[in-house]
Amino acid sequence: MRRVLAAIWRHPSGILLVGQLVVVLLYPFLDTSTAGRAVLGVAQMALVFTAVMAVRRTPALSRAGVLLGGPAMVFAVLEAIEPSVDWIVLASAAFHVPFYLYVSYAMIRYLFHDDRVTRDELFATGAAFTVVAWAFAYMYAAVQVLDPGSFVNYAGDEELPWFELLYLSFTTLTSVGLSDVVPVMNHARSIVMVEQLAGVLYVGLVIARLVGLTARGRRVE
Repeated sequence: MRRVLAAIWRHPSGILLVGQLVVVLLYPFLDTSTAGRAVLGVAQMALVFTAVMAVRRTPALSRAGVLLGGPAMVFAVLEAIEPSVDWIVLASAAFHVPFYLYVSYAMIRYLFHDDRVTRDELFATGAAFTVVAWAFAYMYAAVQVLDPGSFVNYAGDEELPWFELLYLSFTTLTSVGLSDVVPVMNHARSIVMVEQLAGVLYVGLVIARLVGLTARGRRVE
């Protein structure tokens, strides 16, 4: 147990990255029942705790992460139980969006705080990327409540489940292009454009820096 806890403390960004990817893979299996949604809610709580741990390892203040993460954990469970209640979806987005953006900002500061590339910083590169995708998915969920019909899938459905919005967020952030889930209202399209820009800037700034530092380290050796 001590070794596991020590590994988590040394690589919180790696745990967060793996945990989010596991949730993505398990979501289709667990979203078909109330019990499954409850499990996803608990998993989301664990990810939030891990994110707070990652924030604590950065120069950013951890207090803001706790203040945002606490209510986010509560609404993660409520949304898992009542995913169609508008006020719960909006309240959940109101806490999850700033929390995940804060965590991604803190991780980026973590990546830029010195001139060395550690293993956990490499994990943080992927974790920050997925955290941004989660933040925009919650934005899309809020937009869908405030402006019904903002998104349409290949079947013509105008009220999309959260997982489809997460899928849209990942496809937008990775710049692979829109496919079977598209924004059709102006407010939705404006947020999609912001995420497209964020994805391009992330690759241009963060990845380029890590590659440059790695190359410089090899030349020094």
